[in-house]
Amino acid sequence: MKTSKCNLSIACGIALVAIMLALPSRLPGQTAAANSSGGNEASATRWSVQIDQIDSGNLGLAYSFQIAIYENLVEELKKTKQFQQVFRDGDVRAGEVPNLLVLKTTVEKYTAGSETRRAVTTVSGATKLTVRSQLLTREGKVVFERTVNGDVRFFGSNLRATHNLAQNIAKTIKQSSWSGSGEPTAILTGQL
Repeated sequence: MKTSKCNLSIACGIALVAIMLALPSRLPGQTAAANSSGGNEASATRWSVQIDQIDSGNLGLAYSFQIAIYENLVEELKKTKQFQQVFRDGDVRAGEVPNLLVLKTTVEKYTAGSETRRAVTTVSGATKLTVRSQLLTREGKVVFERTVNGDVRFFGSNLRATHNLAQNIAKTIKQSSWSGSGEPTAILTGQL
């Protein structure tokens, strides 16, 4: 009976040591970002982003669409985990962040759609949005610029186009050659 308990204790001790060796070690209070800073100082730079209010230009875009684009952008950029922090326009905490980019979004085209026409026919009634998105440094240097589209063609409310647009903007930023870490080096322009 004693040898059985002794063997069990030894086996548990060995299993515990094996688990501790297999898992990456962290000191209490150490974050994953600090732990991953490893060797290269430039690769440790994480950027935060502040999302400016949507500029509708002179298109007469409904305020509800502007707010929906803005709110969807905040959510979609958070989901990408591309940025250390995502700030709203006017957040005073953004001024304290050393590596901050500003996302400016300007509506270039807007085609109002009709949910009823989309439900009846599949060839008309689409709601379409085209915007120019720019990521700028505090100094105003453009590091990323793209024209992005969002629409709803078949089913869904007209505001669904704003969700699709925000998803496309976040996806474009994430898939760009500008990786979101290190010093931004080039202006990327194009259309999605």
